[in-house]
Amino acid sequence: MDGNGRWAEARGLGRVAGHARGARRVTEIVKACPALGVTHLTIYAFSTENWQRPLAEVEGLMRIFGQYIRNKMDGLRLNDVRVRFIGMRDRVPSRLRELMAALEDRTSDCRGLNLCIAIDYGGRDELTRAVRALSREVETGRLPPAGISEADFAAALDTRGLPDPDFIIRTSGELRISNFLLWQGTYAEYDFPRTAWPDFTAGDFRAAVEAFRLRQRRFGGTDLAEPAGSRTA
Repeated sequence: MDGNGRWAEARGLGRVAGHARGARRVTEIVKACPALGVTHLTIYAFSTENWQRPLAEVEGLMRIFGQYIRNKMDGLRLNDVRVRFIGMRDRVPSRLRELMAALEDRTSDCRGLNLCIAIDYGGRDELTRAVRALSREVETGRLPPAGISEADFAAALDTRGLPDPDFIIRTSGELRISNFLLWQGTYAEYDFPRTAWPDFTAGDFRAAVEAFRLRQRRFGGTDLAEPAGSRTA
């Protein structure tokens, strides 16, 4: 969800105001998913590198996250949205950690949209933590090194139990993936719209998903092509 700060600065506003506008956009996109057949949505809210931003901006973001959870908890459950968080939590303020856990618990039995929120998340950090976890299994003798499979590795990731993404959208026109779902996004299709996230509407989202469904996906082989619309995540 890139471009919040630049969107705000272009309008003479503080960067935190852009993040607040971006949080409202999340609600719109979440509501658009069921009608589009989207069953899983992951939003990249705060990366491991974002701690390097000015303290006032970081504190503002943490405040917005907390407000979003408090304001949307009942509505997410009512709309059958299950929420899970990926990333580390030890650096997140304790009150926000409590709200995150409460939201996960409150929506744990929901069976509609699966909403995954990445906070203090980085793909390299996730991979490093997965290697450490598997190394401990090897050290204790519970897992032989030669027996480690791709499934074992996937099960050690933050996204265990979730399908790999089919389609990744990065707004604001930046042409890079910025440490997002490095393992999981191996065969994802990408889109880099120039629109900043606060201006990325449900209509833009719908158009992107519809365009994605027209793509032919081969997964590394010419004989494996399938229409993108045959899978949703």
